Amino acid sequence: MIDVEGLRAKVRAGGGEKAHARLASQGKWSARARIDYLLDDPAEAVEIGLFAGHELYEEDCPAGGVVVKIGKVQGIPCVIVANDATVKAGAWFPITAKKNLRAQEIAMQNRIPILYLVDSAGVYLPMQDEVFPDKEHFGRIFRNNAVMSAAGIPQYAAIMGPCVAGGAYLPIMSDEAIIVEKTGSVFLAGPYLVKAAIGEETDIETLGGARTHSQISGVTDYRAKDDQEALDILKRLVAQTQRRASFQWERREPRPPRISPERIPELLPTDPTRPYDMFPIIEAIVDEGSFTEYKAEYGKTLITGYARIEGWPIGIVANQRTVVKSGRGEMQFGGVIYSDSADKATRFILNCNQKQIPILFLQDVTGFMVGTRSEHGGIIKDGAKMVNAVANSVVPKYTLIVGNSYGAGNYAMCGRAYDPRYIAAWPTARIAVMGGTQAAQTLLQTYKRGQNLSPEEEQNLLKQIRERYERQMHPLYAAARLWVDDIILPWETRKTLSLLIEAAQWGYTPQPFPVGVIQT
Repeated sequence: MIDVEGLRAKVRAGGGEKAHARLASQGKWSARARIDYLLDDPAEAVEIGLFAGHELYEEDCPAGGVVVKIGKVQGIPCVIVANDATVKAGAWFPITAKKNLRAQEIAMQNRIPILYLVDSAGVYLPMQDEVFPDKEHFGRIFRNNAVMSAAGIPQYAAIMGPCVAGGAYLPIMSDEAIIVEKTGSVFLAGPYLVKAAIGEETDIETLGGARTHSQISGVTDYRAKDDQEALDILKRLVAQTQRRASFQWERREPRPPRISPERIPELLPTDPTRPYDMFPIIEAIVDEGSFTEYKAEYGKTLITGYARIEGWPIGIVANQRTVVKSGRGEMQFGGVIYSDSADKATRFILNCNQKQIPILFLQDVTGFMVGTRSEHGGIIKDGAKMVNAVANSVVPKYTLIVGNSYGAGNYAMCGRAYDPRYIAAWPTARIAVMGGTQAAQTLLQTYKRGQNLSPEEEQNLLKQIRERYERQMHPLYAAARLWVDDIILPWETRKTLSLLIEAAQWGYTPQPFPVGVIQT
């Protein structure tokens, strides 16, 4: 089992004590201290991508060198993005760019303000080819700045350290920009590059410091004497933001769940191949007495139903891992999606869209059922209908990977590719195209081709393949690459979802569900 709390503490330390001491000697706060000062209640915030960059590069890159949180500032849900200057001076690794794009995506999906706390030395030059030129690289961030501006999504920036080259566009393409005296600077080329390019000798303050951009160029809108004053100005700007949407979900009085969320680990088997009942897991997440099951006697390897989480309405689509009987009398395997289950889920997703109810997907899925009988029964067509419904769903979607997340089951249950507004994994999660044993056996046959291996050599090769595959299935492997937004502990689920649903309500506008040909 992962020591989630221990890993969190290690990552939150950023670049270590020496780097934090150096930051303090410059009169600067840490990225996390800046965010905590902005937030109404830091304990209620949801962090995105805490484990991004974990063991991803030769260079250590805690949290991808940037801290991203969703939380309330002056009562308004916001996305906050803060470069961590203790990690390689806030330099941009490939995962840093990916994490920034994810933060912007969340702001755009929910139409909530995004706040940039800029303190970065720019692109990490040894990896510039993986950060700079492609569609989802560094430049996409500035494209998103422009798109959000056109959409009326508020963007505010506080320049609290260096802001160099292409990175200078991020705060200046925001609606309003604050710059901190002595520590904040903005320029397309620093003093050394200016001298090399045109022979001019200058210094940071003259070239692009707070006085230059506040009095001469007019590039920035507010000047602050230190971090605290800059953040106070930022709070006042956010407080003036007006809510654009008139739609509100009816939030009823929250009730605690029937089963304590702290008991969830007891309800999950230690062996991911063993069956278990998903209903108690649901009862430990939703408000007591709020769950109403939809089509309870049909398509039993998927559970669908309406509930409330902290008073908010939610639709639930969950894999059922017990062994159940179908209407035809034969046994069905838990965690597998059958034709009837896919049909039920498709209908339920349509209903949630018609009622404008957000949907939570609880994944523990090994895929769609295979074999002659399933193929003759049209499993591909029924699965395609479910995938189509998930892809076209217009209500907010949230995904929690409880256990297995394999193959096309990941897609049908709203994996990362299907734009959930938030996707997290419990420490028990496993994400891959198929299970480790099946994958190892399949790969072994490929590797054996043309080779005469002894039984001992074959077993050693099988072990190597399985170990590598198991490592790639681990939730930390997924979190390091931002396949999931975070690894959360089961008892944190209700608080996290409550904040996210409230954030979604800020700019939500009901839309008609676009029914495609495949649904007919």
